[in-house]
Parts: sequence; C-alpha cells; structure tokens
Amino acid sequence: MVKAKELFHHFIGLFYPNMCCACGENLTIGEEVICLKCLYHLPRTNLHLERENKIEKRFWGKVTIECATSFYYFEKGSDFQKILHKLKYKDGKEIGFTMGKYAGSELLDSPDFQQFDFIVPVPLHPKKMAKRGYNQAEWIAHGLSEVMNVPVETTNLFRAIENPTQTKKSVYERWENTKGIFDIHNLELFENKRVLIVDDVLTTGATLIACAEAILDKCPTAKISVFTLAVA
Repeated sequence: MVKAKELFHHFIGLFYPNMCCACGENLTIGEEVICLKCLYHLPRTNLHLERENKIEKRFWGKVTIECATSFYYFEKGSDFQKILHKLKYKDGKEIGFTMGKYAGSELLDSPDFQQFDFIVPVPLHPKKMAKRGYNQAEWIAHGLSEVMNVPVETTNLFRAIENPTQTKKSVYERWENTKGIFDIHNLELFENKRVLIVDDVLTTGATLIACAEAILDKCPTAKISVFTLAVA
C-alpha cells in the first residue's frame, strides 16, 4: 500500500516539481537536490584520504596549511558545471547545503579532517553579497557543519577590498587581484585554533591563500586547512 506521505509527495510534485539540479529529472522520495544516478556519476577525487595530495601541493611554498582537499573534479561542459552555475548564480543555497552535507559525511572518514574549531567560508564583499543575496561558500560550509558538528564562523574573516571578478583573469592577474583583500576583526578568536577555510572551486588557489595569509598574519598560532567543493 502506498503510504500517505508518498501520496502527498507525488501530489505536491504535480504542481511544484522537485528536479535534479544536474539532469533535470524529477527527484524521488529520499533524494535531495540531485538524483542518486547523477550523484553516483559525479567525478569525485577522494583526495581527502590521501596525505600530501595534489591539492595540498598547490599551497606548498606559498602559505602554511595543515591539509587540503577538493571533493569533485570540475570540467567545462560537464553536469557538475551546471550544478556549480546554479549554486553560484541561480539562488542555489540548497545545492550548496546539500552538497556540503554529502562531502562532510565522507570527510569524517579522514583523520586529517576532524576536530576543527571553526569552519570559515571565503567571504564576499558586502556590495557583492547585497547584489547576489547569499554567499555560496557559506552554504557549503553550513552543510559541512551539519554533519561534522563544527560551528561556522562568518564574521571574523572579512573582505576588506572589493576586488574585480576573477573569472577571466590570468594566473598572474589572479594573484595580483587578491593581495591584501582580506583581514580579520578579532585577533584572538583564531589563536591556537584549527580552522577549515571553505570555497566552491579551487583554480589557482590565490583567493584561498589570501584568506590563509590574512589569518596567519594576525594569528600565527592558528592551524589552517582548506576544503573546496571542486577543483578545476
């Protein structure tokens, strides 16, 4: 016998279809944001299980971090590009939160990604925040927090300078574009704390390095790690 909950789900779906953010097909009961088929085929890196992985090596010689990983590989034209576009530009808060939960449940399998004191999303400048209405990195962070039971800290690290978009800049221009754009308010909050900095996509790493430098410049005893949902 079909349960009343299932009938209600199907009835609501007739008027407000809940569709997969990748393939566009209707989601079934138990699926969130993305269908299980698309979730299974997303290109996961599994680098959180590997010490001195290739994500960590991107930061070597540039800033001191404890560990780093990206959960998925990003390729132009892929289903995952569609997901990231909706996350960033189409009011995709739920996508960020759900994908953060999926990632967080697996990060707990790695001894390197446990016992953090704070999860800190890369902040947006207030003008961009007001224009977009949300910070996609913050919603990923909240998803991680839900599973990892670590508080999200959004007020201490801030973007002091509104730099132009990074999208079409060269590697060198990205580095120049992020110098000194972040700072922190409370010099004591991150002292002797393990901080996980979170962003949506890792490209050159310039933004994440600038965040880590801003924290370590004022709080040299902090231990910084990095997580991104994807790596280009």
